[in-house]
Amino acid sequence: MASGGFKTRHLAVVGLGLMGGSLALALRQHADKITGIELNAVSREYALDNKIVDAATDDLKAGVSEADTVILAAPVQMIRTMIERRIGSYLRSNTLLIDIGGTKHDICEAMGKLPVGIHAIGGHPMTGKEISGVQGSDGSLYKGRPFVLCPTRRTTPATRLRALELVAALEAIPFEMEADRHDHLVAAISHIPYLLSSALVATVAKEGEVDPTVWELAAGGFRDMSRLAGQDVQMMGDVVSTNTQAVATLLALFRMQLAMLEAMLISRDDQKLADFLKPAREARINWYQKYENGYKNGK
Repeated sequence: MASGGFKTRHLAVVGLGLMGGSLALALRQHADKITGIELNAVSREYALDNKIVDAATDDLKAGVSEADTVILAAPVQMIRTMIERRIGSYLRSNTLLIDIGGTKHDICEAMGKLPVGIHAIGGHPMTGKEISGVQGSDGSLYKGRPFVLCPTRRTTPATRLRALELVAALEAIPFEMEADRHDHLVAAISHIPYLLSSALVATVAKEGEVDPTVWELAAGGFRDMSRLAGQDVQMMGDVVSTNTQAVATLLALFRMQLAMLEAMLISRDDQKLADFLKPAREARINWYQKYENGYKNGK
């Protein structure tokens, strides 16, 4: 679908952080007017000064009441609260409402209870940076990246088509699936990696209390493995806390893998260790060549 298919008269972006600011920039040519809704006055001022948005307010009702497209780019718990408590009474009929929260079950359930006439669909772009804040906004952040769409009871065929046009305007790659399937998959590829990265940094920090030189020696391996621990704590805390069952199940599987590794090391079984490590190496190489590198090259 051509990116020129999406056009909106008035786009409202709720949450002017990295993701919301980047969405506003990416959709600049597809919206006649963009309003940002953000509680932080410094973020509002930055977005206005840098022409990321045309107008900015801290009043949710005022910001979304005239919009025909509303994107919720806030932390997951805040998104759910907005949907459950008040946003439905603020929106015009036929408004497209989409969120970009990192878990979908709770949000999609709440969207399904919105007034009839609101076109609501769950969304999750698989992209980001370690930095947070509107100052890091990047209009190409979504380009070539997967963007998951999850239907709700307020998703009509017209909702789906308009959401697909929005994803195309971002030059992202659409994936359509049910909310529960999404949550299980992202637990494996996003939530578990974040928790493991944080656990690694906590382990090294404990070692650093005994011998601070460990920080001076830390290089590429630690840098790559610890990168996710630098993500926004509120955002990731909300995401993990709304996907506890899938995360707990996968953490149990991961503990089994660690136990197997520990047993191999203790027994000094080099062959078993190699047999364990080789398939993991091959799987990672295959993934990078087929998918990650493909996304970077626009395939």
